[in-house]
Amino acid sequence: MKRGDIVTVVVQGNYGKPRPALIIESDLLPAADSVLVCLITSTLHEDTPFRRHPVDASPSTGLRVPSHVMIDKIISIRRQKCGLPIGALDSGSMLAVSRKLALVTGMRIEFVILLRQRYGSPCRRPRWALKTCVRIRSLGRSR
Repeated sequence: MKRGDIVTVVVQGNYGKPRPALIIESDLLPAADSVLVCLITSTLHEDTPFRRHPVDASPSTGLRVPSHVMIDKIISIRRQKCGLPIGALDSGSMLAVSRKLALVTGMRIEFVILLRQRYGSPCRRPRWALKTCVRIRSLGRSR
């Protein structure tokens, strides 16, 4: 399993039925007995653009119906409870999911604060930092 793979999981509680989930844990970390995932639902909500990310049904994703990655439903699940990968998201979709994860978890704010503390005024920031800040800020205006 790697970041971006879609697997089938069974979780307890309100979301207890078998459902697809997106692996969001970094591939840079050594494998642990659990993995971070975002649950996927086929119940579409158009009024929550920052808490959901649309995924088309296709052979590459392994989904049979159009679905949404539930950005606000992050869980840690034992690797033994994850099925084999049924598909994966493309790099563009994973970038969008990562940006929404940063927004929902507040990491965007922490990142901007870190940049301000480290580099001060915008003119002293490295070029990659300026591009990243612009991309993150534009996320809120994309819809």
